[in-house]
Amino acid sequence: MRRDMVDTTVDAIATTMSAAVYHGPRDVRLEQRAVPAPGPGEVLVRVTAAGICGTDSAEWAHGPLLVPHDESGLVEPLVLGHEFVGTVAALGDGVELPVGSTVVCGAGISCGTCVMCRAGRTNLCRSYHSLGLQDDGALAQYVVAPAEILYDVSDLGLSDDTLAMAQPMAVAVHAVRRSGLHAGQDAVVVGVGGIGAFLTHVAASTGARVLALDLDPDRLDLATRLGATDTVQASDRPLVEILAELGYEPEVFFEVSGSRRGLDSVLAAAQPGAVIVPVGLQKLPLELDLSRFTLGELTLVGTVAHVFRNDIPEAVRLLAARAATDGWDDIASLVLPLRDLVQEGLEPLADGSSPQIKTLVDPWIDRARPADHALTA
Repeated sequence: MRRDMVDTTVDAIATTMSAAVYHGPRDVRLEQRAVPAPGPGEVLVRVTAAGICGTDSAEWAHGPLLVPHDESGLVEPLVLGHEFVGTVAALGDGVELPVGSTVVCGAGISCGTCVMCRAGRTNLCRSYHSLGLQDDGALAQYVVAPAEILYDVSDLGLSDDTLAMAQPMAVAVHAVRRSGLHAGQDAVVVGVGGIGAFLTHVAASTGARVLALDLDPDRLDLATRLGATDTVQASDRPLVEILAELGYEPEVFFEVSGSRRGLDSVLAAAQPGAVIVPVGLQKLPLELDLSRFTLGELTLVGTVAHVFRNDIPEAVRLLAARAATDGWDDIASLVLPLRDLVQEGLEPLADGSSPQIKTLVDPWIDRARPADHALTA
């Protein structure tokens, strides 16, 4: 939705709103809730577009996982949604953001005082929690967020549908930043769905040569458009043979599929000195030959979420750069209303049949609409 079509004045705020509320596994309900009021240091945001991801679909299909629950699995009803853009509708005490400004949100909330926060690693805060997972999120018409995790993007000329992808792009930015990948190096990305697509783009933007692997030929075509130098359809053929044939000597491997097969192929192909980043979560524990890591000086790098101060601005910059050339319709082409969230959004994500890399939701519409990624200025 274009921002010039949205009434963002304080007087336009209703007393109730539509929200997608999580009650437990396979139980997300569209409900009417009171519009929340911002406290000190907080902002009421009128949500203009929100994204859903594998975390949301996993909560719906198999949860509660990250959503707080008791030993029996009982949850306090919670509004989902941690990827969003919106306009500032009202301010709590001590906040100076202009009402009506457009903001993207990092979603993760940190204390600012623990050892990790003091080191700038706010994603590892000892009391880290997130909108849409531990606190009410943005699959609703309004959400309250701390001002310190809102980034003003009013003057960039990007559409709300494009800006709604800032948070997942920031996750990819953080993973690449953690890896140390830079221009002149070779990188391998295993899995080009969801975060893997964004990660392919971020890795290529460093100037590295990027090889992308996936089972789906359409995703490999997408990887090429996102900047991958080479693509290969995943098969039983050993990755080490593929690398030798293409002349790659990867310094960095990103395993994004979360499959044991994908990780095994990376571990087998990694040469001494390589960095391995398991972005996708493995479903089962596994044994590693640590002597090989020691003797080969292999580096295993964890990555989780993002650091708002560093990664959100870079994510927005990357979104803007491609919006000005190729656009983002190949990532998100359709925007859903809240009422279609489960049937057309969470369920297809959970069973692997989603037709889009990124599913977006507009909480103000009654029927699906084409995504708008056109520049607005």
